Amino acid sequence: MQDLCRSNPELAVTALRYFNVAGAAEDGTLGEEHEPETHLIPAILLAVLGRRDKITLFGDDYPTPDGTCIRDYVHVEDVADAHVVALEKLRPGFVAYNLGIGRGDSVKEIVAAAAAVVGRPLPVEVGPRRPGDPPRLFADPTKIERELGWRARRTNLEQTIASAWRWFERHPHGYAGAAKDRA
Repeated sequence: MQDLCRSNPELAVTALRYFNVAGAAEDGTLGEEHEPETHLIPAILLAVLGRRDKITLFGDDYPTPDGTCIRDYVHVEDVADAHVVALEKLRPGFVAYNLGIGRGDSVKEIVAAAAAVVGRPLPVEVGPRRPGDPPRLFADPTKIERELGWRARRTNLEQTIASAWRWFERHPHGYAGAAKDRA
């Protein structure tokens, strides 16, 4: 993309880089559903609903305060807001921005926050590490804050999980099961 923009000076490309998008629409109407589910927060909530037996922590011996991996979870509505800001400020050339909250939470912190949101303990077991998992991985959103004025607004972990839980409570069998859930 960068090379293409160099060869065509009128082309405008903004790349937004992010990972661990979490949460759901605040009103509970839109949420995350895919198969197989590999994302931590939805996997936890599926276990709460009984659609998974347990949550597996992939290692608890990382060089982090509690031994589990630390990741940056950015709320899906903040990601949507960043796309709007990026489109509104699109200019010729290529630019890339990292989206995130600029800090991470550990897997154990995610599990504890989810347990607090749903009001019950969660079925958790420790498994082996996954090959290639770094101990810490989070975004530095300084550039997008400085250049476009975007900053994640939904940074409270329990609120992010609560938004996902609202969707899962309303759609315990996913989008395909919505009609069944209303019956």
